[in-house]
Amino acid sequence: MIDVVTFGCRLNALESEVMRARAAEAGLADAVLVNTCAVTAEAVRQARQAIRRTRRDAPGRPIVVAGCAAQTDAAGFAAMPEVDLVLGNAEKLRAESYRAVAKGDVRVADIMAQHAAIPTHAGGMTGRSRAFVEIQNGCDHRCTFCIIPYARGNSRSVAVEAVVAQARHLVATGRAEIVLTGVDITAWGTDLPGKPALGDLVAAVLRAVPALRRLRLSSVDAAELDDRLLRLFGEDERLMPHLHLSLQSGDDLILKRMRRRHGRRDAIDLAARLRRHRADIVLGADLIAGFPTETEAMFQRSLSLIDDCGLTYLHVFPYSDRPGTPAARMPQLPHDVVRERAARLRDRGDAVLASYLAAERGRVRRVLVERGGHGHTEHFAPVSELAAKAGEIVAVRITGSDGRRLTAAPLAEAA
Repeated sequence: MIDVVTFGCRLNALESEVMRARAAEAGLADAVLVNTCAVTAEAVRQARQAIRRTRRDAPGRPIVVAGCAAQTDAAGFAAMPEVDLVLGNAEKLRAESYRAVAKGDVRVADIMAQHAAIPTHAGGMTGRSRAFVEIQNGCDHRCTFCIIPYARGNSRSVAVEAVVAQARHLVATGRAEIVLTGVDITAWGTDLPGKPALGDLVAAVLRAVPALRRLRLSSVDAAELDDRLLRLFGEDERLMPHLHLSLQSGDDLILKRMRRRHGRRDAIDLAARLRRHRADIVLGADLIAGFPTETEAMFQRSLSLIDDCGLTYLHVFPYSDRPGTPAARMPQLPHDVVRERAARLRDRGDAVLASYLAAERGRVRRVLVERGGHGHTEHFAPVSELAAKAGEIVAVRITGSDGRRLTAAPLAEAA
């Protein structure tokens, strides 16, 4: 039996399924694969903790560690007595990497030498109603707080034909919803002939796969959304009215010190432009609390950005210094200040989410049913206690919420 423990983003979740398949192809019949994340120090700590726990619970099984933290600190993971094999982000997707597992092996190449995307055809994801399709990997930008480009390499795009083929396959095998994912998906196409934009790819998928019922995008860079993509939100209802923006801060000087390519006004204007194309679109965002040099006034501008952009879903990150990044050399804030500001952002996020969910009461929504009778509306609002099979899209009337999830009844019962 091959078990996989996954940390981090949607792309990692997709790649974990590829890892499972490649390990099985290689004949690795019994192992635990740990797919790590390096975005914060806490993510790395959790991965190490999981590795130690796995060894205690499964003393005889090989442990293979891969992913972003393994790529950036291969020696550190190889030195752990619990670890049998360390794989880099490219190696983890190849069957030959899992052959002849030997204690202490490290198979991690220079990720910057990767110049082409490796399409991840996992045949969907085990136990999930929605399917993820990788369209891009790596990142060409160098935000001062981020170590991910050194874990993923430079941006590499999957050809449009390969993306369309994967989408067709997933729809043919019963998937009702597809999520296009990657490290920096708005950079898709910059390394392809003619430099197409993400909107061109989305249009191609919607056009070439008419049986696809729902299409979503994973997190996008606010500086790179192209006009065609914005128009598509208003032109094709299969493109779900939900978008998660990588904003990080609401203060212009902090954004400059982060080396982001947008300003506060850009974020507000983008939210307004999106709503002009799709009035009911719901927006989420990543925000970092306690970035080096952030004053209380600067932090307040991040708090107020929530209302100024009309954000509903927040992913809040307390700033985590990553060795080797420029931000780690900047004047750091006390840890208690970082934690307190993150808590205030989360409290505000909880409040705006609760308000949005309360306003959904009485509305008719279509919900993709997932494991355990849960699901998500078109706007990605979570719904619980659905009496339908996983994979179905059901029409419901929203009956209430607990501040975090909606409750709903089938339309026939709610009438």
